[in-house]
Amino acid sequence: MKLARTIGWAGLAFACGAAFAAMPTETDVANAEDVVNKVRAAARYLHDKGASAYADFNQKDGRWVWKDSYVFVYDCRKDRMIAHPLRPDLVGKPIMQITDNSGKYIFKDLCKAGNEPRGGWVEYSWPKPGAGRLSRKVSYATAADISFAAGIQVSAGIYDEGITLPELSKVLERLSDPAKYPAL
Repeated sequence: MKLARTIGWAGLAFACGAAFAAMPTETDVANAEDVVNKVRAAARYLHDKGASAYADFNQKDGRWVWKDSYVFVYDCRKDRMIAHPLRPDLVGKPIMQITDNSGKYIFKDLCKAGNEPRGGWVEYSWPKPGAGRLSRKVSYATAADISFAAGIQVSAGIYDEGITLPELSKVLERLSDPAKYPAL
């Protein structure tokens, strides 16, 4: 009987440890700074490599997928998804009519935000990778300067129920002016 209780407690401890290990940690979750830096790096990469780099953004195990986020590339002018590492079914398809569950036109807002001088943030509902349900997603969008291709933008987002758009604007301001806001 004592052996059964010991195995039972050991099994419970193991199960709790496994459940705890499966819970996302702060290092598994992208933050606003990660997203802005990754999107800006992607825009520079596209500027340097041109349209030949689009395929790199379709790789689900590539460098543009990290933690719980990913970079996607779209053409606002031609109304097309260019690259999406987790939703290849969207590539080549029209994007402007895509709405979230509240009826918000996601890409109309992303295209508008991406045309701002420093880019911008857009809030909407989207399935979080691996969660199997809709979550609040806030994506950062910016334009990508590619030769002979106008309207290309790059985005990535965070899944965060608590962060506000004014807080995200402060992050963007800090990352856009390192002289004014030096690294801590």
